[in-house]
Amino acid sequence: MSDKLALLGGTKIVSKDIGPACKWPTITQEDEQAVLDVLRAGTMSGIDITKEWEKEFAQYLGVDYCLGHCNGTAALLSAMFACGIGVGDEIIAPSMTYWATALPCFQLGATVVFADVEVDTLGIDPDDIERHISPRTKAIVPVHYAGYPADMDRIMAIAARHGLKVIEDVSHAHGSLYKGRMTGTIGHVGAMSCMSGKSLVASEAGMLATSDRFLWERAVAFGHYLRHGEAITDPSLVPFKGYPMGGVKHRVNQIASALGRTQLRRYPQRLAEIQRAMNRFWDLLEGCPGIRAHRPPKDSGSTMGGWYAAKGLYRAEELDGLGVDTFCEAVRAEGCPTYPGCNPPMHLHPVLNDCDIYGHGKPTRIANSDRDLRQPPGSLPVAEKIGKMCYSIPWFKQYDEEAIEQAAAAFRKVAENADQLLSEARVRSDCQATRA
Repeated sequence: MSDKLALLGGTKIVSKDIGPACKWPTITQEDEQAVLDVLRAGTMSGIDITKEWEKEFAQYLGVDYCLGHCNGTAALLSAMFACGIGVGDEIIAPSMTYWATALPCFQLGATVVFADVEVDTLGIDPDDIERHISPRTKAIVPVHYAGYPADMDRIMAIAARHGLKVIEDVSHAHGSLYKGRMTGTIGHVGAMSCMSGKSLVASEAGMLATSDRFLWERAVAFGHYLRHGEAITDPSLVPFKGYPMGGVKHRVNQIASALGRTQLRRYPQRLAEIQRAMNRFWDLLEGCPGIRAHRPPKDSGSTMGGWYAAKGLYRAEELDGLGVDTFCEAVRAEGCPTYPGCNPPMHLHPVLNDCDIYGHGKPTRIANSDRDLRQPPGSLPVAEKIGKMCYSIPWFKQYDEEAIEQAAAAFRKVAENADQLLSEARVRSDCQATRA
């Protein structure tokens, strides 16, 4: 087969439809029956099935307590409240993540200070955390971005030195291991989304996980209708039994809980197949110029879990400066879907700098702060440039050897023939110069 790139008129290398190997979620008759049982019983707003899901989830993670939520954002907000975050307090989170990692703190009167990220893990940079700690800092919120576990040993050590809580955002990393330990169980509390796009699906739902009874009770007291009385034992919470302390209702619909139970039963098996498929993809690309696997070293004891929103790392300098946008365009022309970038840095967004969300008379981010902690362009250099250093890859859910091989071949073909794209760019530049 010709090595001429399809973008330049060659024959595309992918002949197989790789879509079926990436289809998600997988819904079985067992899932459908579980949902129908709830609908027919009319118990959508009950808690009996939810409690069973929580017990099974806790057993899966190896923690003492789990608490189902209506979505992952609510689980993160509950975790923040459980950790005592309130008016004037600060949390530290990576700038490059989904907004729900940080923005819920505004509802508690707190604010967020962003830390930079690492170029190889895409997770929060432990070296950048400590410089952002102030007397008002209450918690660190690391994200296991795209399934890659954050450096929890160093994060926990920093937290211990400064008396801070650690809230793990596990929304990308269901089943990921950090040095053999399940993500979401290493910090003081973990919170995660289980919406339909995640690797562990429960329709639209979230889960909080902890082995700290007090933190669990705080989360229950914050917003769990029908449970404020039965679960609360801590003397600081008992006087307020009966009403949600946060004035919110975080109870998960039991249609989601029922689906969560059946999906969880099959998740270890599905997780193993995802890991087998994704590791095979990256093994085929070992040594390929300009691209790197986004996964922990094989001998580290860490894994990528369900590989949510799978990414690859791009090194333009190894391809004579070829931009990631052009690289991805060429790979797509070969028949393999890919797009450049990742979550944009939050610290530059107007909602984090200019927006008066709750009518404070000034930007909400600094409404309860005694300093202007907004972070201008240039303050977090890696987060600001990382979008040009990574790209999406097919997220294989089934092990289809042919589809995996063809997808990997598309990336390799473009990387090994990047000079064709550079030559084309030079020709276009010369033509433009001549016309001028």
